[in-house]
Amino acid sequence: MFGQKQSRRRLLQSAAGGVAALAVSPLRMALAADASAGVTARLARYMVAAREQELPDAVVLACKHRILDTLGAMVSGSRMAPGIMATRYVRTLGGEPQASVVGSDFRTTMVNAALANAMCAHADETDDFEPVTKAHPGSSVVPAALVMAEKEGRSGQDLIRAVTLGYDLGCRLLMALGPDLVRGTHRSAEGTASTFAALGAAASLARLDEKQTRFAISYSAQQVSGLWSWVKDKDHIEKAFDFAGMGARNGVTAVTMVQAGLTGVDDVLDGTHNLFIALSTAPKPEQMLEGLGSRFYVTETAIKTYSVGYPIQSPLDALLTLRKQYGLTPANVRNVLVKLPMDAMGIVGDSAMPDVNCQHLVALALVKGAVSFADSHDMTLMHDPQILEQRAKIVLAGDETLMDPAAPRGAIVEVTMTDGKKVQHFTKFPPGTKENPLSTEAVSAKARDLMAPVLGADKTDKLVAQINALERVDDVRALRPLFTM
Repeated sequence: MFGQKQSRRRLLQSAAGGVAALAVSPLRMALAADASAGVTARLARYMVAAREQELPDAVVLACKHRILDTLGAMVSGSRMAPGIMATRYVRTLGGEPQASVVGSDFRTTMVNAALANAMCAHADETDDFEPVTKAHPGSSVVPAALVMAEKEGRSGQDLIRAVTLGYDLGCRLLMALGPDLVRGTHRSAEGTASTFAALGAAASLARLDEKQTRFAISYSAQQVSGLWSWVKDKDHIEKAFDFAGMGARNGVTAVTMVQAGLTGVDDVLDGTHNLFIALSTAPKPEQMLEGLGSRFYVTETAIKTYSVGYPIQSPLDALLTLRKQYGLTPANVRNVLVKLPMDAMGIVGDSAMPDVNCQHLVALALVKGAVSFADSHDMTLMHDPQILEQRAKIVLAGDETLMDPAAPRGAIVEVTMTDGKKVQHFTKFPPGTKENPLSTEAVSAKARDLMAPVLGADKTDKLVAQINALERVDDVRALRPLFTM
């Protein structure tokens, strides 16, 4: 879809020196100052300190990439059914014009804008993804951060630090609970993470003190929710709420309630009836703090090359690699075997939605040699005779050997050609992962492709340039005319 050859530069390698330097930073010192304090107290102390802490250059770069990537998802999603419906809904609510709804001509309360913008961000399978926890942090963090930064008039640097913190809180909550343990109770791990992700960003930009932060953590904990029933959503509308809108709304609600003077429980992560024992049978609360200030989850999420369900990224990369290498065409391919991790089969196997149907998208890639944003969402192609003919050749199979925690979304594609020759490709890390990162140019190209049809080329180019230099933006409100109508 996004054409350009992706740079294989290793962002994390360049980050190593800077990240290591944070081992004795004020952030680490804040955590170590009172090791006997509870998890809630130490987390709140870190959150307050983090908003003043300089980040390594590679972390700043990774964060800007995720902000730009999520903005692309938000703007394009504003013209898709979940975004259209969410925008229409919050417009009926009225409210003080505190923050902008992306791709629209109106402003509303921060809570309402966060809900709409986040549903736009996950209106489609375009937003980023954390491979280990399976969370989608960007789609809740960035909308929450954007509305709070706009309301408070914060700088681009403030926004970067807030988004970085949001990624850390959302992903670490799942690590502390155990992602599989959450799913084992029929809960949505994505929905569980999104509220805390939004909380982290919003609390940073609201400049809550430690006591207020502890209260906001509690108000967020009370709202953590989400069921795994989202897999039955055929329209991607409730899913946009479950993965993103709900969490962004909840996190911003928690912070604004505390801003308004509401008080709460100050030890919800470690006191009686705490969040961890309520949601997990074997929680590891210290993982909420482990690596804070030295490991940044914003560098670890995968930016999608294709706007399709994440488990399909590797199969498409593998098929298109084989297609180019061996000159594959519908005429010379007898059948295709796609091996996926076992836990991916129920997500992308024979879905009614084209952008999360692996067989359909592999057939599309075989026929067209690419998977564009438009084609991956075109329902008519689900019934196209040429695509259906190729789809009949494709078999999906779960493979236990691909259940690799270090590479949880790899895939193997085996093609048998009409002359009997068999060829295969294993994509362990698709483009956009931390092991195979995209360049700034590739992320910008993706964002332009998504946003220009809505905003126009001129506004899009200006917005991309501003986000790529976000640390030099004095007031985030200056970006408002670039992402609204």
